[in-house]
Amino acid sequence: MKKTFESLKISKSILKGLGEIGFIKPSPIQSKAIPVISSGANVVGIAQTGTGKTAAYLLPLFTKLVKAEGVDPRVVVLVPTRELSMQVGEDIEELTPYSDIRYAAVFGGIGWTKHAALIEPGIDILVATPGRLWDLHKTGYLSLKKVKYLVIDEADRMLDMGFMPQLRQIFEILPAKRQNLLFSATFSEKVEGMAQEFLDHFERVEVSKSATPARLVKQRLYKVPNYRTKLNLVRHLLENEEQFTRVILFAKTKEHAEGIFKVVKRKTEGEVRILHSNKGQSSRINAIKAFKDGEVRVLISTDVSARGLDASQVSHVINFDIPPRYEDYVHRIGRTARAGNKGVALTLVDPSEEWHLEKIEKLIRMEIPVNDIPEEVEIIPTEFDENQKQLREIDRQKKIDNPDYQGAFHEKKRKLSAKDMGKYTDKFKRTKKRQKRSKRRK
Repeated sequence: MKKTFESLKISKSILKGLGEIGFIKPSPIQSKAIPVISSGANVVGIAQTGTGKTAAYLLPLFTKLVKAEGVDPRVVVLVPTRELSMQVGEDIEELTPYSDIRYAAVFGGIGWTKHAALIEPGIDILVATPGRLWDLHKTGYLSLKKVKYLVIDEADRMLDMGFMPQLRQIFEILPAKRQNLLFSATFSEKVEGMAQEFLDHFERVEVSKSATPARLVKQRLYKVPNYRTKLNLVRHLLENEEQFTRVILFAKTKEHAEGIFKVVKRKTEGEVRILHSNKGQSSRINAIKAFKDGEVRVLISTDVSARGLDASQVSHVINFDIPPRYEDYVHRIGRTARAGNKGVALTLVDPSEEWHLEKIEKLIRMEIPVNDIPEEVEIIPTEFDENQKQLREIDRQKKIDNPDYQGAFHEKKRKLSAKDMGKYTDKFKRTKKRQKRSKRRK
């Protein structure tokens, strides 16, 4: 018998809202997690991004809260980024049109006094980044004495961003008697360690193997020699507006993102926006809103938005670079194929990234098919500086795999005798003297 939201004992006011937004049946993570959360157990939920995990913890918590009560929050949802804080806040608003449950989403980047004013009238659910929650607490504007339910969302990202000290600090001031929920797309040893430290006894709910990409994402890769050829390929792909209807393009650095933005904006029809940590708060919010509203066809971003950006009908994700953290590959491509839709993820790989690609394929337990570069795309010869940079990176990778590896030029260096080195040094000195004489004559 297939589960329904009614059979999961979701409150009637929430069920009414679910029906209006087209939530007909629970996703696998919702079907598995909601009964366990409703039972009062501590839960570790492992689910791919885009599978409905936010609703998996929100729906049973709405039912537990019943209605608005008091001033201080009874639920705290900790998230790693401002984008995810805003997204979870939007999800709460969308799911509770017929409930009087109050919420606030707070994060860094704007003055804390604005958020203090936001929570002052009273809230039931607080969605917060760790730093902003601590700001509000230490200034006396936020009391956590009534917290009965704590959610740590995107736990793997929390660890990547170094939030463990802040989390330990927050746990010291929370009531000891509470239900703890931890959700993550991956379940690495570090995430497991976090769960064991913070959750005591817990039940693990998993709908797919850790770090498994969403099933409806079609993954492909292009082996591309260099940066400029990558730009040519991206420009060519985006010319196909019928297929590439809404695109998120990820770059690993702000510099790459800016360079791509200049080329794409100049050559591509439809508005393009860029998103990275150097952009102001209002600029980032406006870029995400414009993309979600369909006003922007292409959003170029660093991994600042790999999580927390929940836009419907994203046709393609393009990885211009391999992400520095391999788990972020799963989160990046999870921006497409959301809520049962299909999507395509394309990854551009230069020679120095093939080693990293192997690590990602091992992580996701599959080999990504390779596409040929279209004939229309001009392949630019790799410039000397970029070639040297790639070779140095490949050298570094070989040293990691084999600690005894001495480098590509080690053998040549080792064979130079002391006499040879002396001759080389004398030759260098004679050359410098000739250069000085030539300058004097001039």
